[in-house]
Amino acid sequence: MKNINQIKLTWISFFSYAFTGALIVVTGMIMGDIANYFSLSVSQMSNIFTFLNAGILISIFLNSWLMDIISIKKQLIFGFLLSILAILGIVYSSNILVFSINIFILGLVSGITMSLGTFIITYLYSGEKRGSQLLITDSFFSMSGMIFPIISAYLLEKNFLWYWIYVFIGIIYFLIFILTIKSQFPTLEEKTKNHDNIKQFNINIVLLSISALLYILGQLSFISWVPQYVTEIININIKKTGTLVSNFWMAYMIGMWCFSFIIRFFNLQRMFIFLTGISSILMYFFIYSKSYSALKYTIISLGFFSSAIYTIIITLASLETKKPSSKLINLILFFGTVGTLLTFVITSPIVAKKGLYATLIFSNILYGIVFLLSFVILSNSKNKYYF
Repeated sequence: MKNINQIKLTWISFFSYAFTGALIVVTGMIMGDIANYFSLSVSQMSNIFTFLNAGILISIFLNSWLMDIISIKKQLIFGFLLSILAILGIVYSSNILVFSINIFILGLVSGITMSLGTFIITYLYSGEKRGSQLLITDSFFSMSGMIFPIISAYLLEKNFLWYWIYVFIGIIYFLIFILTIKSQFPTLEEKTKNHDNIKQFNINIVLLSISALLYILGQLSFISWVPQYVTEIININIKKTGTLVSNFWMAYMIGMWCFSFIIRFFNLQRMFIFLTGISSILMYFFIYSKSYSALKYTIISLGFFSSAIYTIIITLASLETKKPSSKLINLILFFGTVGTLLTFVITSPIVAKKGLYATLIFSNILYGIVFLLSFVILSNSKNKYYF
């Protein structure tokens, strides 16, 4: 019975990442249609999606303390109710202000759910298995990235209005709700309030936080503008564009599954160096590729090799304490979400003034910086992690 409950809790974590992934990934696919719907430019519309990222950021920041006050089960049930209201608000939004408020609410729900999902995995699993399970959990973000661009492209091609994609995304949270009702959640009070003392402060905690921010900013800056770049600069139709983005997330998902096994046999820090290095090179090749086939195979390779980077960052941070530290985990998630929040804040002006090409180069530079930071993290590693 305990094993069945653990499986249900694990699947809640899986779906929490799928929900967040779907919300973030579809932005690039439907941004143009939403901009036309509200009579805004694409650049202006991209800034509106900052409300989604701001909601995620705020909720992750607050959730370290919310877990001490409100049980995980109550948070998930309340999140389901809020998601229904927000999706209905989006469907019936008559102006951009109403849309912004509801997209912000979805961000709040998403951030809380992803934070809870991450902590559940670190609570249930330890050592090498924790890193492996975190990779599998994160792969559901990629699974949404694979599935929802295809759904979006199909709906748009069949002349469905853009807001229908959010109805489909809501189904994911419905599954979380069903599992939540039927699951027993452990009492987390002791573990969330105690054991948060890091064994010894070192610069790596700061560097891992910065790496999380720059990596997520680089990744989302790249993949969010790829659809516009490919259609406007390379002149590829929307259906092939959707397939291209879907291929990235499919490879990302497969990569996570593979690396969940591979990382057991390699040093995490050296793996971090290898993956950030090869990902930087592959992104460079994508930017300078012109044919569809070259773009396709390069983005598939990029998705595969970059898939484990963020999870390795989270795992390295989580292993700074003997027992799960919600605040340390949320610290990395917080910085990663800052990267998400800054995505359109930083890239929209670049697109407006320098163009889509410059935005992709900017993403490549960020990947290169994370690659350099990975060497510094390795050189500063004097203490053994808690495996």
